[in-house]
Amino acid sequence: MDTQLADWIKDTPDGKAADAILRKCVHCGFCTATCPTYQILGDELDSPRGRIYLIKQVLEGKQVTRKTQQHLDRCLTCRNCETTCPSGVKYGQLIDIGRKIVDERVERPMAEKLTRESLKMLMTNRPMFTAGMAMGKAVRGMLPESIKKKVPAKRPTLPFASTAHTRKVILLKGCVQPAMMPSIDSATSVILDALGIQSMVIQESGCCGAVKFHLNDHLGGLVQMKTNIDAWYNLLQSGEAEALVMNASGCGVTVREYAHHFENDPEYAEKAKLVSEKTLDIGEFITQQNADGLARLGTKVKAAIEQQRIPGSIAFHPPCTLQHGQQIKGVIENVLTTLGFKLTPVADSHLCCGSAGTYSVLQPELSKELKKRKLANLMAGKPQAIASANIGCLGHLESDATVDVRHWVEWVAQAV
Repeated sequence: MDTQLADWIKDTPDGKAADAILRKCVHCGFCTATCPTYQILGDELDSPRGRIYLIKQVLEGKQVTRKTQQHLDRCLTCRNCETTCPSGVKYGQLIDIGRKIVDERVERPMAEKLTRESLKMLMTNRPMFTAGMAMGKAVRGMLPESIKKKVPAKRPTLPFASTAHTRKVILLKGCVQPAMMPSIDSATSVILDALGIQSMVIQESGCCGAVKFHLNDHLGGLVQMKTNIDAWYNLLQSGEAEALVMNASGCGVTVREYAHHFENDPEYAEKAKLVSEKTLDIGEFITQQNADGLARLGTKVKAAIEQQRIPGSIAFHPPCTLQHGQQIKGVIENVLTTLGFKLTPVADSHLCCGSAGTYSVLQPELSKELKKRKLANLMAGKPQAIASANIGCLGHLESDATVDVRHWVEWVAQAV
């Protein structure tokens, strides 16, 4: 794609990055076939190719309108298009640049501003979010249905494993997961403990930076990223912690891109690169462990299935941040089948469930339609339960599911 970027942007870091990405696009349109919003709306401007044209026009100095902003807002940033694209267009990076610049030029309605600012403030402030979620859970039965669906039901939570081991990894506690579903971190620690590995939670770390960054507060997101790098770097560089293990794929994809975000920062470039290189999804990390340890886990899982303590038949939803953002495909599915679970077939497993971070709040109608389609596909094989690998997907699917929805580590940990 030929470009003629405007003088005010072409020599800036964002301008150079966007220009390189735009020039890779060959207008083929393969991306439209796998774009969830295009499938629903049928509007070229609500497809990756259409949004790329809109961003190109903005960067070339053409008029920017509220409609431009709305088309970019409706993008899930699922990055399915990146998986489909034969030219390697880094659409996720481009949409972040485009949204930020459009927001600088188009005034949002006050209601939208307040919603976005509230999300940034509430979701990334762990004490505030924890207090709010605790209150919501306490009165969940009395809440209006629309709000009740945003508050997960209480679930059994195992004690966090506290046994000391020579081998140690870092877990990112994150901002919303400890309050919404603390059982996920505990389950992760139990599985790792069974493999002879100690889980370390570094209190100085916090939100991965994704919420603020994707709501166009790039500076705020980068500040949070730096806080995490400072909290983890010495432990990883010294070898005291061998890896940063992620059990939320949305956080995982963000931390893996720290190296990209700080590649031109003289103070943080090398530190960010190391943190990104040491980041692994829990599924990836488990597959790298001793075969005997995995076999012991499998024995326990199979026994628990036979005793009907955990479901044996599961429909697995691979989050977009896992399969498209991190390009991790089939790894968790292989872990689950190796351990003894039966996975039911799921049509269109490459498509987004509609959660997409804050998308379910900002674009509720599209989000609901995507959830409806996803749940229909997940339930078609009549599974006993649904599993996934990201807090957002879990909460979103659980709100309307007719079977239990859990992070896959929760089912495994219950067998240990």
